[in-house]
Amino acid sequence: MKNKLIVTLTTVRGSRQYSLGQVARYIVALVVVLFATSFFISNWFLVKTSDDLSDLEEDHEQLNDQYEMMLGTQNLYKNELDQLSVSLSRVASQRDKLQAENIRMGDKLYEGNNRLGELHATLGASLSGLEALLNVEPSSDMSKERLESLTMMANQRLFMLNSIPNGVPIQAIRISDGFGMRMHPIRKKRVMHHGIDYKANTGTPVYSTADGVVESAGNKHDGYGKQVVILHGFGFKSSYSHLNKIEVSSGEFVHKGQKIAESGNTGKSTGPHLHYEVRHLYSKINPAPFVAWNIANFDTIFSTVKSVKWASLKNLYPLNQTVQP
Repeated sequence: MKNKLIVTLTTVRGSRQYSLGQVARYIVALVVVLFATSFFISNWFLVKTSDDLSDLEEDHEQLNDQYEMMLGTQNLYKNELDQLSVSLSRVASQRDKLQAENIRMGDKLYEGNNRLGELHATLGASLSGLEALLNVEPSSDMSKERLESLTMMANQRLFMLNSIPNGVPIQAIRISDGFGMRMHPIRKKRVMHHGIDYKANTGTPVYSTADGVVESAGNKHDGYGKQVVILHGFGFKSSYSHLNKIEVSSGEFVHKGQKIAESGNTGKSTGPHLHYEVRHLYSKINPAPFVAWNIANFDTIFSTVKSVKWASLKNLYPLNQTVQP
């Protein structure tokens, strides 16, 4: 009897006793130990996961603030440029009229000169703002010709920035992987990674990085999951993969900053994220210089991305217009 475990079960019909041998007792003891161990390990993982989640939420809030400053920068630039252009045109027009009046009305010359000085000061401040926006060398020239030259330069830059992918495509938690060779998380071998992976919760809005037309939208079952490919100007394309939801269709025209999809975890993916690529013709190129490209550092892209034959752009209208800031 000493090597047996007696188990008594009591019901409304009475009690019954069952005896378990030594092996059965070991099995029961092992189950209890395993249960207790799994309970403590689960609690430890829960506490650790909660701490990691808190850190991620804090990082996400910080990135939200940064993203709000980055997303749609070209629209902000364009609005500021439009306001400056209107102001400069009005000031220049008033100055020209006042100069004509000074010629015709000698008795009001003193008053006119004072007013002209004020207009020159306003014009100078506006031109300085436009120079700062374009990141060009400041000049004391406040002529109408300089205004026209700076305005043309700004319009040319905005045209390019609306035609070629630039800026960030998603309000991400962080960049989880960049362009280049890496250890593939599923295939477990070093392969080329042709884009940037943005870690983001499922359902995070995805935006087009330039004007264009949707070349394809759907699930090609090729590992990229649900994907949108947009054809832009000058032979560029951008692609957005592993999406959860697509909000555009093939052949549809889209504009820069337009919501085209929501991020997800479709295809061959180890977690919710956006895989973003930039292509020129049939070549996949590093998206990082294009993500950082804006109206202030406009010229940097031509020296950073050497695989594109930028020099031939000078022959294209409206880019072939003379600009001498």
